[in-house]
Amino acid sequence: MKLGLFFMPLHRPEKPWAQTLDEDRRTILHAEQLGFTETWVGEHFSTKTEQVPAPLMFLATLIHQTTTMRFGTGVVNLGHRHPVVVAAEAALFDQLSGGRLMLGVGPGGLISDGELFGRPDMADRVRIAVESIDMIIDLWTQEAPFRLDGEAWTASLSEQFWPSHGVGQLARPLQQPHPPLAMALASPDGDSVRMVAERSFIPISANFVSQSAVKGQWETYRRIRDELGLPIDRSVWRVCRNILVTETDSESEEVLADPDGTFGFYFRYLAGVRDMPRLRGIEGEGSPSIPSVAELNDQLGVAKMFDRCVISGSAATVTERLISMVDDLGAFGTLVAVGHDWDDDGRRWLSSLDRLATEVGPVVAQHMRATGS
Repeated sequence: MKLGLFFMPLHRPEKPWAQTLDEDRRTILHAEQLGFTETWVGEHFSTKTEQVPAPLMFLATLIHQTTTMRFGTGVVNLGHRHPVVVAAEAALFDQLSGGRLMLGVGPGGLISDGELFGRPDMADRVRIAVESIDMIIDLWTQEAPFRLDGEAWTASLSEQFWPSHGVGQLARPLQQPHPPLAMALASPDGDSVRMVAERSFIPISANFVSQSAVKGQWETYRRIRDELGLPIDRSVWRVCRNILVTETDSESEEVLADPDGTFGFYFRYLAGVRDMPRLRGIEGEGSPSIPSVAELNDQLGVAKMFDRCVISGSAATVTERLISMVDDLGAFGTLVAVGHDWDDDGRRWLSSLDRLATEVGPVVAQHMRATGS
């Protein structure tokens, strides 16, 4: 069992942009020193809270400060980006990084991004994303003359090309036939699981769904692979969880008890962006009674999300809970810990990574091997 990181990233909107970018970079560099093998970074355009609109640009700043860390987009939103741009930027990053790219793709889940790009309907974005994946792969392999036609995008080079001087040849990734493709999974049995299974993408179980949903995702993936006669390799499976390893259980309890602590803010935001019109109405000027943070958490079911999605406590407690999770899910390749907003100077979260890498992870991996999970 390897260790990885996932950053939406999600930060307090009042924090200076440069500060949060620096905190995330420092966390990733620290994680590589501890033996973490990969980092995934999301893409969002219309929120100061999830504040990386260009994950490949952000990750490119880390290429020459790392040697073993692999870099994943979590995810590039194909409902908003032309496939020519995605294919070219991904190929360039793969070349610059020495073949360390994993290209995570998806339709784009943030509602405000959908409005911003004029594609508010999720079903439309899903169709566009499916179309884009095929076009991106074609663009990595084809040379002019060609024409690719789709519902949302077209790409054509049938007139203006000059092969002897390279005109008409597009950027190629270093990894052949192309970098691994990945997709985040939320539903246990939706179209995303089927696509991941059928096309041999990397399955990434999201951190904001219950363990039972995560288990259901693998069961569906495994069933589809078996039906198609495709190999089933548990080592490709990434399981994301919100993990905080503290010195004592009481310290963890204090973090979880704070309605506006790191976890409180994180899950309030996740739940709230799905209900923004109503929340604007009750928080705006003239509202008869603006709810407190604690009341807002209650309305959005934040405590239930803690129960489903957070693994927090001392090293002994977190180890016990992760072993229980392994016994339920079976083996998986990489445990991906979510990078959360620093609520101090970073000591708590960097220390958590230290304990996860040195005290917790080895014990859980040994249990996985010993039980043959």
